[in-house]
Amino acid sequence: MSMKLTATIWRACLSFLLCLLLGYLPVQASETKELTKLAEILTLSDNNNAEALRQLEAFKQALPADTSYAVRIETLKTLVSLYYDAGKIKSSDAAVAELLQLAEEHGDKDGVAIARIAASYKAIDDGKMDLAFRQLQQVRDSVQNNQNPEVQMRLHSALGSAYYVIADFEPSLKHYLEALHFAEQLPKRRIENTLRRLDSVAKLYTVMKDPEKSMATIHQALSLAPQAHLPKTLASLSISEGIALSTLGRDDEALVAYQRALKIGIDAGLPNTEVYALINIADHYLIKKDFIKAEQYSRLAMARAEQTDDVRSIAIGKVNLGFALGGQGKIAPAVELINAVIKELKASDAKADAEGVIGELANMYERAGMYKEALATLRQQQSLSDELFRSDRAKAVTMMQEQFNAKQREKQIELLAKENALKDADIRNRRLQLIISLLAATITVLAGVFILLLYHRVRKTNLQLQEVNSQLAFHAVRDPLTGLYNRRSFVDLMNVRTTQAEIERRAQGENNPDCLILMDIDHFKQINDTWGHVAGDSVLKEIAVRLKNAVRDTDMVLRWGGEEFLVYSPQSNPAQVSSLVERVLRAIGEVPVTVGDVQIPVTVTAGFVTLPFSDVPENVCGWEKALQIADMALYLGKAHGRNRAYGIARLLAPYEQVMPVLERDLSAAINAGMVALIEVQGPARE
Repeated sequence: MSMKLTATIWRACLSFLLCLLLGYLPVQASETKELTKLAEILTLSDNNNAEALRQLEAFKQALPADTSYAVRIETLKTLVSLYYDAGKIKSSDAAVAELLQLAEEHGDKDGVAIARIAASYKAIDDGKMDLAFRQLQQVRDSVQNNQNPEVQMRLHSALGSAYYVIADFEPSLKHYLEALHFAEQLPKRRIENTLRRLDSVAKLYTVMKDPEKSMATIHQALSLAPQAHLPKTLASLSISEGIALSTLGRDDEALVAYQRALKIGIDAGLPNTEVYALINIADHYLIKKDFIKAEQYSRLAMARAEQTDDVRSIAIGKVNLGFALGGQGKIAPAVELINAVIKELKASDAKADAEGVIGELANMYERAGMYKEALATLRQQQSLSDELFRSDRAKAVTMMQEQFNAKQREKQIELLAKENALKDADIRNRRLQLIISLLAATITVLAGVFILLLYHRVRKTNLQLQEVNSQLAFHAVRDPLTGLYNRRSFVDLMNVRTTQAEIERRAQGENNPDCLILMDIDHFKQINDTWGHVAGDSVLKEIAVRLKNAVRDTDMVLRWGGEEFLVYSPQSNPAQVSSLVERVLRAIGEVPVTVGDVQIPVTVTAGFVTLPFSDVPENVCGWEKALQIADMALYLGKAHGRNRAYGIARLLAPYEQVMPVLERDLSAAINAGMVALIEVQGPARE
């Protein structure tokens, strides 16, 4: 499930992104012994984190009151890392606060930057992305001209993690590669830090649906591994390898990689690593439908996570355990566990994770033949999905505004520097004119040539910017996988259409309403689980092609999200809407999708409605409500066996009476005889 994969990769990345290096402050002779001891403890942590932490706590406790700043700051930086790897998050946060206070007291700009970067990880881990980006932008402004490779490595690693969490993978990859560049410049522990950045890049490639690049990056890291004995990093690389292998459909090899990581975590005293490995092993057995072993490893993961008070991992363990029990037919205890996690996720504002778990719960109900409960759960998921869409849109606007403001500040600084440079140049020119007045004509000619060259260069740059802006405009409205229009493009179209639709229809004197067809691929998760995510992506792309071939050139085909598609057919003939829907169902379901040597049967379930809806004014039932009605019809189709479409043809009673019922419960409106229902069957399945 997406929540488990994202959480596992994120926590594994964070474990190593927070590993703090020994600094490079000037060292007096009296400090050499203490700093050498710290270096030995840090090296020990690569093999046995628990013992290293015990020694470090004793070392800190024994430090005299007059200990130098260099020793104290390095002690705190190392503590942050070791506490986190030991699963002692509160202690790690306290060490970060102490580190910041100490650095500020001594006016250490590098120390302050490192502490604030570490603090940003807490905001990222808590899901407070606006705060995290503000903190990192402040650090970025303060170290703009700082060439310290340690500070720059940490900053770019944190920015890579922040963009990773909001699924903006291109800038995430850019920052991770920058962090790798600076890691290779470190005078100390260069190999260790290079391996950790490679691990981050490998994990990112996996979630970017490029497991081949992930495997290549892992192999590059493993070729460096013999130069440094690092069980902690090798365990993380093993988990990365397992996830990439699972994505490629090589599940048995993935299990071997997870088990290798588990053994390393146990031997090196790394509880977080143990938990991540156990979660992935449990997930492996869920995919394999070996629910007994899935239950066994889920319970082990929960028990270990509870020892470290890792709330997120405990929740994932409960979800895994719930689905393992559900797979064994133990529905009641499974539902109790899963609903408890959903409640916790909502309370902690992790609604996106909650929405994913609710969707899998609906699938579990359906597999158990509990269709009434499945339909109710799907409605719950629909409601939360709508809420998330509105919330994500607002957050995205805020984040884009903050990023824009940050770029504007950078431009202002750059322009100010150029302005100062121009003023200096002007002063120098005046002095030269006084001394060499006879060369004024020559200078004028040279200045003209310079301006001409500058003009041509600016013109060339502007042309390049226009080309880049055109590409950005295309990608802003297109889905990168299928090439179809995305949800944003549809919302923009509807915003324009709403102000023009009724005026244009009255002027044309026509009664050809628009048609909305919302569809969902049947059992798409099973396609991914059976043939792998690469095959799933091929299915999505093939369906996009079939949809475009099945509709008119004037119709708009969108990838609505995940495995959902939307067809917007403007000015459709009402008598031909059912034929259009049938043509779409047959175009997708009559012929299996060929992926390599495999024939994958694919069908869809759809809901459709016209706009304006049954002559109801659009200020009463606009496109959003119409799409909500189509969505309810889609879920009705799922509850009645899938591979079909339901549409609401017209209202059988005044809309003032029908709409309040219809917006709340489609089934109730149908049973009360308030609406006329159209059913379109998909192609017969062999």
